[in-house]
Amino acid sequence: STISNNSLESSLRQLECHFTWSLLQEDVDLNDLEETINDQTEFLIKSNITNYNLLSYVCHLNNSNEEALRNLQKAEKAVQKNHPDEIARRSLVTWGNYAWIYYHMERYEEAKTYVSKVENSCKKLSSTARWKIELPEIYAEQGWALLKFGRKYYERAKNCFENALKSEPNNPEFNTGYAITTYRLESFFYHQGEVLNLSLKPLQRAVELNPNDTFIMALLALKLQDFKQVDEGERYIEKAMQKNPDIPYVLRYASKFYRRKGELDKALEILKKALAVTPKSAFLHHQLGLCYRAKLFQLKKSTRYPPRGQVEELIRLSIFHFKTAIDQKTKFFSAYIDLANMYAQEKRYEEAEETFQKASQINILFCDDKQEFYYNYGRFQHFHMKSGSEAMRYYIEGLKMEKCSYFFDKCRSALKKLVEQRIQGGLGVAEDFGTLGFIHNLSGEKREAIECYEKAIALYPDNEEYLSALCELRLSI
Repeated sequence: STISNNSLESSLRQLECHFTWSLLQEDVDLNDLEETINDQTEFLIKSNITNYNLLSYVCHLNNSNEEALRNLQKAEKAVQKNHPDEIARRSLVTWGNYAWIYYHMERYEEAKTYVSKVENSCKKLSSTARWKIELPEIYAEQGWALLKFGRKYYERAKNCFENALKSEPNNPEFNTGYAITTYRLESFFYHQGEVLNLSLKPLQRAVELNPNDTFIMALLALKLQDFKQVDEGERYIEKAMQKNPDIPYVLRYASKFYRRKGELDKALEILKKALAVTPKSAFLHHQLGLCYRAKLFQLKKSTRYPPRGQVEELIRLSIFHFKTAIDQKTKFFSAYIDLANMYAQEKRYEEAEETFQKASQINILFCDDKQEFYYNYGRFQHFHMKSGSEAMRYYIEGLKMEKCSYFFDKCRSALKKLVEQRIQGGLGVAEDFGTLGFIHNLSGEKREAIECYEKAIALYPDNEEYLSALCELRLSI
């Protein structure tokens, strides 16, 4: 069918490919993403068609359309090699990306050719669809792309893998994608300290279906460790490292396993091995920083007067690696927080302040990230800047958000301790009793809250806020 330039645009929007999946450039660090995909293409056994297609989109976002086309050619070669009997079915996303890239290069005839290719293939593959064809591979490919664009996209990724599994429940790759997604989602949910169990079964299922996929084995090991099944977890880690001793993706999770187990020297040895293979990995640098920090805490705990030189060296190393992590991945929130806290330890307060500010300005923060920021920045104000009132202000900001995270609890207990100290020290002003009332009320301790608000009002009789809080509490009892 011939396509006019006007209808070309509307046809392009109908295609199923990276350009129509709303993957936003501002949510990722493109250079880091490109680095990651290249590493995975080299080291993971998973089908590379997905990686080349995604890389073509990332190259386009980075304004290198020629490079984007080269990646699509690689995807086509991979399809011919791995799926010679299903070329059309396996190429729909690749062709969609081709059409979009040619369109952006103003090579409209070539764009139309690819749009027609997709249209004709869809007609052959399904009697009903002109463009939208519900293929499990396409759902899965969308799932992998969403996963790479970060946490904001994880819920959507999970839905994609669920859709893919509906038609092929035993497909090893779809099960792996689903397991990784639930594992990642889970690490952000927190219910008063309990460990969630959404991903354990999917991970076990994925390991069963992919006996050679050591990456998923390593994730299962970490999950078992969360459930205090450390020995079983370690068996999987050892097995994964025996099968693939050189794959950085296995090594990075193995190092995390040993760091959490407290075997820091072993964790460091594994990390250095992985770093030799993927020297730019932000994840690895962050993990190295965490290991040196843990060694610092160990040293301070075990010796009353730890040797100054050793302390300085561990601080220097962890600062170096946290800094390298954020240079490589500019939106790496937890690495910013860790770096800021390290600067504070070192009494480099200006750099700490600057790093905290950068952390708070990252555009993709979730509620619990913000609570983590308020908690850490509050502590910085309290213990390093010696300003209790500023600390209280930030803890309260953290508590004004929904009760969704570990750091909500941390803000609450830090604030409570601080306010109680002020009151016991005889510094208690109306505001402190009001704040303590607010904390008790959050914790559901209504009688204690009433008492505190009454004290606050005795000190500041016509404060509207305290009066209305007291009124509400009395009515609710």
